[in-house]
This record gives sequence, C-alpha cells and structure tokens, in this order.
Amino acid sequence: MGRPVANILTQKSAGANATVTICHTGTRDLVSFTRQADILIVAAGRPRMITAEMVKEGATVIDVGVEQVAAPSRKRGYRLVGDVDFDGVREKAGAITPVPGGVGPMTITLLLSNTILAAKRARAL
Repeated sequence: MGRPVANILTQKSAGANATVTICHTGTRDLVSFTRQADILIVAAGRPRMITAEMVKEGATVIDVGVEQVAAPSRKRGYRLVGDVDFDGVREKAGAITPVPGGVGPMTITLLLSNTILAAKRARAL
C-alpha cells in the first residue's frame, strides 16, 4: 500500500507533487515524522499503533489497517479496529477514515471496476 501511494503522490502533476516520507514500525523516533504529516496514511499491521500524540493538529488520517482484537462480549469473539486509535485521533485530525467502513468499500469498488475493465479489454481482443 505505502509505496504505490507514495509514487502517485510524488508525480509532478495536478493533485500530486508532494513531499513523501515512508516510515515503518521500526523507524526510530517515528513520532517526529508522524507529527509533521499533513496527510498520514497508516498501514502498519498493529492495532491502534498511531495515537493522538503522534498526529499533527488538523491532519488528514487515512487508516488502511484492519486488525482483529479480542472482544469476548461479541458473538464472533473479536472486533475489527484500525492501526490508528480512532477515538483518540478523531478529536485532533481534520479528517479520519473509520475502520471498518473507511477505505475498504473504496478498495472493493476499484477492484470491481478494474475487473470489468479487464473483461472488456479481453473481449476486445
């Protein structure tokens, strides 16, 4: 997820041409990077890893992570959360995607759209 989005954002074109920093869970002093971000895209694979203290006031936070955490009171025994502490960060962020229900529906929509496009191209051959 991270590298393709970074490549898109760094293209010299309308809606792109951004300065992009890619970090990972082992990045030293991760907070110093996350607190500078106007747009923070998180796909770390760790539930609620990004907290409010790590986010710049007014930043746009896109949570791509989907993690299962134990929830004994739930029928399935777990619930889905993101890599961002949604409840803490939403008070600080200018915009934030929820988990579940954030980027997942967009991912499915684009996959279906690309499948239809591929089928049309294959049929034209």
